Amino acid sequence: MPSQPSQPPRPYVSVVVPLYNEQDSVEPLHQQITSALVALGASYEIIFVDDGSRDRTFAVAEALAARDPRLRVIKFRANAGQTPAMAAGIDHARGETIVTMDGDLQNDPDDIQHLLRELERGHDLAVGWRFERQDKFLSRRLPSVIANRLIRKVTRVAIKDNGCSLKAFRAKVIQGVPLYSEMHRFIPAMMSVTGPKIAEIKVKHHARRFGQSKYGLARIYRVLLDLLIVKSVASFSDRPLLWFTLLGVPAAVIGMAGLVIGLGVQYARFGQVSLPVAGSGLLFLALALFLFLGGALAELIFKTGDVRPRQFAALTMTRPGAGQ
Repeated sequence: MPSQPSQPPRPYVSVVVPLYNEQDSVEPLHQQITSALVALGASYEIIFVDDGSRDRTFAVAEALAARDPRLRVIKFRANAGQTPAMAAGIDHARGETIVTMDGDLQNDPDDIQHLLRELERGHDLAVGWRFERQDKFLSRRLPSVIANRLIRKVTRVAIKDNGCSLKAFRAKVIQGVPLYSEMHRFIPAMMSVTGPKIAEIKVKHHARRFGQSKYGLARIYRVLLDLLIVKSVASFSDRPLLWFTLLGVPAAVIGMAGLVIGLGVQYARFGQVSLPVAGSGLLFLALALFLFLGGALAELIFKTGDVRPRQFAALTMTRPGAGQ
């Protein structure tokens, strides 16, 4: 019988880096990450995820992958956002531990060792805290301070810097967390459902050297919507029927009131029914019924198992380095 090709040994750490229009940062970033990981003396892989860049980001990364067998590159056909890019890298990671970081050279790869040390001490997640952040105050730092206070208040997870991408996870924990929209900043809150051990440590932060920031005030509304979703998931993930019932009860009350007023009261006082009021009541009752049924379906799905799809498989194309 023909021998089966041997699988490469599983690396200890996978470093996942989303990239979008960072052609000037890719090469020095690869050098810095490689130097930091070689100094650790542990087996590793680096995964660059090109999020549909319009410049030469993918070409530069692909050329590096041809020379470095530990580097793999994933390319998105179109720009999907930082969180989907990060999620694709996490899904493709083979390491026992996964580290995420930004691709703009503002995170320092030398801090990876401190994050990994916290995992070795028994934590499931180590989060970076940009203690001396090198960003503009009005457009970046002030909105971040407000957002972090709001996130701590709503989620009750005491993380000072949710927006820092430099994080380290146990792979078996993070690969079960659904990520989409701007959810990468809510990973500690999403993981809090399972009661993980979380550590937050101070990390270095550098001023941007190349290109322009991809963040701005326009993302605030998306963060607020995601915060609402995270709060709902964290509070009702194990009891969805209760959550849908709480949403459905007001609709049912309004619907019943509409029917009573539109049919009973109007007929008793004026000898005729009010079709607009009664019809609105029926619509609200129908909404309540759909919410109750949706809650029952969600409860059934939760009780029978997780059916999360691999939504990124069709969006990506993996480019392993030469020699893999």
